[in-house]
Amino acid sequence: MELFYYMVFGFLSLVVAALEFSKTSKDRISTTSAFNSFKNNYLVVYSLMMAGDWLQGPYVYFLYSQYGFDKGDIGRLFIAGFGSSMLFGTIVGSLADKQGRKRACITYCITYILSCITKHSPQYKVLMVGRILGGIATSLLFSAFESWLVAEHFKRGFDPQWLSLTFSKAIFLGNGLIAIVSGLFANLIADTLGFGPVAPFDAAACFLAIGMAIILSSWTENYGDPSENKDLLTQFKGAAVAIASDEKIALLGAIQSLFEGSMYTFVFLWTPALSPNEEEIPHGFIFATFMLSSMLGSSIASRLMARASLKVESYMQIVFLISAATFLLPILSTFLVAPSKVKGGSISYGGSIQLFGFCIFESCVGIFWPSIMKMRSQFIPEEARSTIMNFFRIPLNIFVCIVLYNVNAFPITVMFGMCAIFLFMASVLQRRLMVVADIHRQKPQDNWASLKERDAEAEPLNM
Repeated sequence: MELFYYMVFGFLSLVVAALEFSKTSKDRISTTSAFNSFKNNYLVVYSLMMAGDWLQGPYVYFLYSQYGFDKGDIGRLFIAGFGSSMLFGTIVGSLADKQGRKRACITYCITYILSCITKHSPQYKVLMVGRILGGIATSLLFSAFESWLVAEHFKRGFDPQWLSLTFSKAIFLGNGLIAIVSGLFANLIADTLGFGPVAPFDAAACFLAIGMAIILSSWTENYGDPSENKDLLTQFKGAAVAIASDEKIALLGAIQSLFEGSMYTFVFLWTPALSPNEEEIPHGFIFATFMLSSMLGSSIASRLMARASLKVESYMQIVFLISAATFLLPILSTFLVAPSKVKGGSISYGGSIQLFGFCIFESCVGIFWPSIMKMRSQFIPEEARSTIMNFFRIPLNIFVCIVLYNVNAFPITVMFGMCAIFLFMASVLQRRLMVVADIHRQKPQDNWASLKERDAEAEPLNM
């Protein structure tokens, strides 16, 4: 492997380590033992859930190809997963508000375990069922756990500002360290130990089962709106009314869809962008580098959210603009760097520049996750939290399905340009959200939700 990759990975490792170990007593929050126990329990469960998800990623496409399916067949399987998340996932995820968030988290574990089991079959129909189950599980992963955490945090009377501490640590571990270790572990059991491409899915099922056991034994149930006179359609109508009547919620949903849509598109584009002439690149090592960049971003986010004078709505405008700029690099490099016409070989000079930009984008992703979680905890009403969060994923899944279906129809520079425009739009909407939120804070606070939002911004978080 080229020295270049080691240098990038080593530099990022040093920066992350410096940020984490440079924290002084002023940077650490004084919490209670009860909160620390609660936080650590959630972080263990969340890490196991994310391990179950990350272990599958590197070998999904490869497993399907080993079963003899072509690119078109595999593409339809992926579209089915996102379509399932949009349709069935929205319904199942929304039931969490009424039936209980703990039950929804358990449902995630069971559904994803069943999805993993289907990977043992080479039958296309069975694999399709697995993708549908996986789509449902994905919606639950990104709504039920956060909804349970926020509700349980306030139910136990913890300081609202401490939520940011749990969010940043969850992203640092679940979307950073766990992702890196999961990728290496999947490679170990599938290739080094020779258990084959199904082994990571079996390991994922084991981690999910362990996490489910912890949930069953230590978590209490909480609800959004448990009233029995509300059916699912009424919940959907209530969530739609909340989004339509509150500009802050609508803006937040649009911002999330624009950023996450660009992020998922990037997942499909970074490989051809770095190897346009079939250059030999270490995909696993680059993936680990991206996850390390995400860890860097979450570490930066924890420090940004520690400043009482710096609002999330303010600095996220800059984060979105930086993200947009990184996606312009593949376009600019085609004009500034002469493209190589030699097939194979190592990564080109233009590819090296793009890799640097992609690492910056992944750092922005690391800042985005805990920041969007904090904004959701402030602006989304508790009684319909899971339902609204799954509504946010509908335009995201539609967008990703369209991109997957047309991924070969447009040049890669056009796709990156489109994502850059979306990220710039997210920055503009984030500016609007900041203005609306400031106006809302200046109005008389006369309800519990408003008081909670005001209190969450009242003091700094020092970590």
